[in-house]
Parts: sequence; C-alpha cells; structure tokens
Amino acid sequence: MKRFGTINLTALALGLAFLYLPIAVLVINSFNDSRLVTIWAGASLRWYRALLNDSAMLDAASVSLRVAFLSATAATVLGTLAALALTQRFRGRLLFSGMIYAPLVMPEVITGLSLLLLFVAVEVERGFWTIVIAHTTLTLCFVAVVVQSRLVTFDRSLQEAAMDLGCPPLRTFLVITLPLIWPAVASGWMLAFALSLDDLVIASFVTGPGATTLPLRIYSEVRLGVKPEINAVCTIMIAVVAIGLIAASMLTKRSTVSAQLGGRI
Repeated sequence: MKRFGTINLTALALGLAFLYLPIAVLVINSFNDSRLVTIWAGASLRWYRALLNDSAMLDAASVSLRVAFLSATAATVLGTLAALALTQRFRGRLLFSGMIYAPLVMPEVITGLSLLLLFVAVEVERGFWTIVIAHTTLTLCFVAVVVQSRLVTFDRSLQEAAMDLGCPPLRTFLVITLPLIWPAVASGWMLAFALSLDDLVIASFVTGPGATTLPLRIYSEVRLGVKPEINAVCTIMIAVVAIGLIAASMLTKRSTVSAQLGGRI
C-alpha cells in the first residue's frame, strides 16, 4: 500500500484550508459578540437573536424556502421523466440529452439573461413564479443526471415481468420502478433544493417586486457593509445546504450499494 507521505498531507491541508478557511472565519464571526470582524469580544448568540427581529431578512428567507421547495419538486418530476426517456432508444435521443445537459455547462449569466428575455417577450410579470420557473430550469438537469445514474443499473427484467403479467405501464412504474429508484429521486430533490436555495445570479435576472430571495437580500446589504446578522444567516444557510448535500450523498450511496447487492443476488 502506498504511504500517505508528508508532501501529500501538506498538499491536502493547504487544499482544505483554501476551500474552507473563509467559511470557518465566517462561522466563527457569527458567534462574535463584537460588531467588528477584527475584534473578538467573546462568544455570543447575540446576532442570531437579532436575526429573529429582522423582518426583511426573515421575509427573504421565507421566499427562498418556498421557491426552493416548489422548484425542487417540479424539477424532480420533470428530471425523473427526462431520465426515464434518456434510458430508452429513440430518434433524436442524442439531441434530447444535449438539451437536457446544456444548463450543466452553460454560464448562469447566459441562462439568466435568456430567461429574462423570454419573460419580457411573452410579457410575463417578473416575481415569485418567474424565479420558480428559472430555478426549475436550472436544477432539472441535475436531477436527470442523478436519476439516470440509478436507472443505468436498474434491472429491467422486473418491469418486463410485471407487464407480462398484465400490469399497465403506469402502474408498473408506480409499483415497481419508483420504489427501487426512490433514493436517487429523493437525493435529486435535495440537490435541487440546495442549488435553488443559494442561487444568486439567475434570481437577480428574473426577480421582481416583492420576490426578494435570501441571497439577493444578503448581497444588497453586504454592498452597504457587512452586518453581524449577515454572518449568522450565512452560517444557517451553510448548515442547511450542507445537511441537504450530505443527505443526498448518503441516499445516492445507499442506492448504489442496493443496486450492487441486487446485481449479486
């Protein structure tokens, strides 16, 4: 077995510090009793209590949570259907897969601008629902990738056996396919929820009056100076997103292990 030498350990430590040191500083300062970042005045939950009295920030958090829930749900339904289609053979499959995966590599600025032009062209008033549509467009491809990775290893003989016994296609999907791919569907939903919750670029293009999301509120207030409450709300967002991503990873790993065990049996 190759030893994990000093050079590798140093490189790993520097890489982790580069990625997570700024986040650690933010989290630590969220518990700082002082208003100044450079002065430590002792540990305190003062800014978390102040956050509870910040109605504008709480309203923005409510908008973000509702947008994330609705867009993640819509993206999960559409992404699962797209993943099912991508596992079939049909004319135009390559073009369809390219259209589904395009948002993965397309800059968010282009996606946001194109959606803005679309909403202006069809004279749709920008607000809560335009953000939901935009986030659904953004996160659908991520759900499709997660679900398709599970469907690739799915034993289709179970579906064929059910339909040979007279089970209709829709009932076969609901009774046989969906329970087996459910961990991948759930992890896709949580990934879509996390991506929607912390999106700033696309939301800034398609938002309107009365539909300010939490990242937009944070960005607008940071431009005037970092308030201690910002550290507190960012720490809460980091915790929520981290929990969602960890849960999604665990569900994906669980589905992979189940598929491997099923293949051995």
